Amino acid sequence: MELDDKICYCFHISKRKILNHIRIHKPRVASQISECGGSGTGCGWCIPFLRQYFDDSRAGSAEPGESLTPEEYARKRGEYIRAGKGTPPAGATPPPPG
Repeated sequence: MELDDKICYCFHISKRKILNHIRIHKPRVASQISECGGSGTGCGWCIPFLRQYFDDSRAGSAEPGESLTPEEYARKRGEYIRAGKGTPPAGATPPPPG
């Protein structure tokens, strides 16, 4: 995924914004990334990705990568939501049709 791709679809937060937040604010625990526009506090889909970014930053990785394309990421989020594992708040990007 590219820097300007959305990671948190609930609050419309890009990978770039999250990585900059981690770089600038240096959160002590992964859950403090939620201070970046509420990321991770909506449906919950992005939490594992936020944790990975946090872990990568602690390990000194300049830019973490994912093996998913933005389309796969959105599709898997839709599957997650349809499986009842999270509920997006009002105003969230809706999941693609399944």
